[in-house]
Amino acid sequence: MKITRIYSDENSESVFSQIDIKLKDSGQIGKLSESYPVSEIIFRVTEGNYNYDFHNAPQRQFILILDGEIEIETSLGEKRRFKSGDIILVEDTKGKGHRTKSIDGKLRRSVFVTLGDNNVEIERYDKTAHG
Repeated sequence: MKITRIYSDENSESVFSQIDIKLKDSGQIGKLSESYPVSEIIFRVTEGNYNYDFHNAPQRQFILILDGEIEIETSLGEKRRFKSGDIILVEDTKGKGHRTKSIDGKLRRSVFVTLGDNNVEIERYDKTAHG
């Protein structure tokens, strides 16, 4: 399962990379990843005119987009769009941060799942923007 990651590099710039969560066949119930410790789940609704200037993630967390569409811009100016069904691992808790804005003008629902262990490693097939 491919997930976009946002993190701060050694120069405090926010950058994108892609990770691949490995899934194992679990028979009739489908394929499952290993389990990861989480702290809390937060449900969120934002208006269609949402436009949040550069900021850091408050903690390491997965963002699951339920509906709506957003654009995230890194501190280096790279922009990516995310829509219903996309999952983002946000880890830029320090550094220059990222900017987020609604694209489609519609109400957006999303879920934050915060990582319970700040040191937990999420398996990476790291395909970073900087090689």
